[in-house]
Amino acid sequence: MYKIAVMPGDGTGPEVTVEAVKVLKAAADKFGFKMELTEFDFGGERYKRTGETLPDSGVEELRQFDSILLGAIGHPDVAPGILEKGILLKARFALDQYINLRPVRLYPGVDTPLKDKGPDEIDYVVVRENTGDLYTGTGGFTMKGTPSEVAVQSAVYNRFQVERCLRYAFEYAKKHGKKARGKGDKNTLALCGKTNVLTYVYDLWERAFHEIGEAEYPDIEREYYHVDATCMWMVKNPEWFDVIVTGNMFGDIITDLGAITQGGMGIAAGGNINPEGVSMFEPIGGSAPKYTGKGIINPLAAICSAQMMLETLGEEKAAEKIEQAVMFVTASKLQSLAAGRMGYSTSEVGDLIAEKVAE
Repeated sequence: MYKIAVMPGDGTGPEVTVEAVKVLKAAADKFGFKMELTEFDFGGERYKRTGETLPDSGVEELRQFDSILLGAIGHPDVAPGILEKGILLKARFALDQYINLRPVRLYPGVDTPLKDKGPDEIDYVVVRENTGDLYTGTGGFTMKGTPSEVAVQSAVYNRFQVERCLRYAFEYAKKHGKKARGKGDKNTLALCGKTNVLTYVYDLWERAFHEIGEAEYPDIEREYYHVDATCMWMVKNPEWFDVIVTGNMFGDIITDLGAITQGGMGIAAGGNINPEGVSMFEPIGGSAPKYTGKGIINPLAAICSAQMMLETLGEEKAAEKIEQAVMFVTASKLQSLAAGRMGYSTSEVGDLIAEKVAE
């Protein structure tokens, strides 16, 4: 029995979450586990009614669950930053979800803007540190609103944060790298940084990277790329990558680049993971308010988020079955991943996946 908190959120979030839950229930029936789902209304509408984002009492409630499935956060009537900081960042920091896991995998039948690249080339994972860096909010203003205004926001990391993220990345490369999946002759972990300019923060990252790798993971090949070079090679030679590990800010940027190469935000899923606690899984594309209620939004990113959740909970066979179902549907059913151009409604896509999982 898994206790799952469901936060449908804003815009199209409830629509895609319903389909993810539909697929989860099909997987549970097929593979013999049970789920107890509890829904929470944290999001823009609640904020408009009460002025509340994610209260401390809500965090304590969420701690009692095995995992969290999130639909989307972002409301057109709420100023940018309020919900993102008050719900997403608060949950990540309060629940110490220190890993953001973002697979970049091109599925069969999905178009990519990269010339001459296919599923064999676009198949890697980004491990993004999720609780440090510029996102800590360390900094502030002086003389705000004057011609002499100064704004400071500092990238902050301690050795503990860096080491636990690196160890997670090494372990992930060991278990899920291309060699482990039968897709290559080595498992490789690449550090994405900027040691030539950010000579304090990424000096710490690089030293820890090589010290841990040499002492604890000699079988994992280590590589280093500056973040600008990483972006270049993600476009030119994505097949070079297996697992990439990086800090919070760079991870935020390169994973959106990765998402567009795998078919766009309609397929991009992510996990905010605390390996020792409660993790939260979400589609990356946001709330897409202009499509709300039309039944045309692509639910695959939410379904893939649910798939990641099951894998993290240890239901690996069920997770693999969902991924195979998604690959079948992208290869043989969908006309496009774009909203309104899939050839099916949102609920029909969910039905296709659930039916394939149940076979």
